Amino acid sequence: MNWKEQVVLVTGGTGSFGKKFIRIMLDEYQPKKIIVYSRDELKQHEMRTAGYNHPSLRYFIGDVRDLERMKRAMQGVDVVVHAAALKQVPACEYNPMEAIKTNILGSSNVVNAALDSGVKKVLALSTDKAVNPVNLYGATKLAAEKLVVQSNAYAGKYATRLSCVRYGNVVGSRGSVVPVFLRQRESGKLTITDDRMTRFWLSLEQGVRFVIKNIEHMQGGEVFVPKIPSMKVVDLAKAVAPDAKLDIVGIRPGEKLHEMMISRDESRSTIELDEMYVVLPVEAFWFGGEWDEKGAPVLDGFRYSSDDNPDWLGVDEIKKIIAPFEEDYSKGRFS
Repeated sequence: MNWKEQVVLVTGGTGSFGKKFIRIMLDEYQPKKIIVYSRDELKQHEMRTAGYNHPSLRYFIGDVRDLERMKRAMQGVDVVVHAAALKQVPACEYNPMEAIKTNILGSSNVVNAALDSGVKKVLALSTDKAVNPVNLYGATKLAAEKLVVQSNAYAGKYATRLSCVRYGNVVGSRGSVVPVFLRQRESGKLTITDDRMTRFWLSLEQGVRFVIKNIEHMQGGEVFVPKIPSMKVVDLAKAVAPDAKLDIVGIRPGEKLHEMMISRDESRSTIELDEMYVVLPVEAFWFGGEWDEKGAPVLDGFRYSSDDNPDWLGVDEIKKIIAPFEEDYSKGRFS
């Protein structure tokens, strides 16, 4: 895939993922054009003044809820990365219809606009919370996954192909617990919901590079899941503030003790590669089955969960990972 010939649109382009994706694209891949699609004019202005003013960048104000605006933005676009979403679990629980409008209906608009505009590839970002969801955020992302995967069947005469990436918590993103712990450290007390809690974790750069890699290799309908380490939330707390007191406040509504990225039911259609798992579409007539030659099926009943992951981060490893964010926090530029 020659990125220099591609026009790329990123929904939610002013978010943590969008900015990192665009920076790596500009520095290493130099696409013909990158369209930053988001609804917040202030964030777009701040992004420009922070150095995102490359000649190939275009800023497009719009909401994924607006189908006509999405169609206008996608004219001449080759690749869409769909990162826009309402992501905060408590906010989605309290505002369920708003989460549905953005995460489900908005994803439907992205799909329909891409199909009608002749976009070649759409890769949508999902989350581990979409697997056996217990909160509305996870339920909306599960519905979005289903929409994206099955929309390959609607492409008809078009060459549009659509897939998803599903991964866990991103260290250093705006929704990460790291900035919360860094702020609380000054008080000498950190709040955690349950001392048994585990989470998958990867860096923002890892997430971006995983997306880029799978845009290049997707056939349409896959859900790509990276092999990433788990960590205990109490170990993260110790890495941030080893001498702080831990205040156990109880699990919030819609929160899980452990996260799962592949369920046992999905194991029947999942293959394993060296660096990732691929959940294949079921009964997809557009799908050629080429992934079967690249990986091996997982065992029936397999699950990929943060509490029984073979790969774990210890306190010392977590300290190394969060060091750059501690520096940014100390300088007042933590995003």
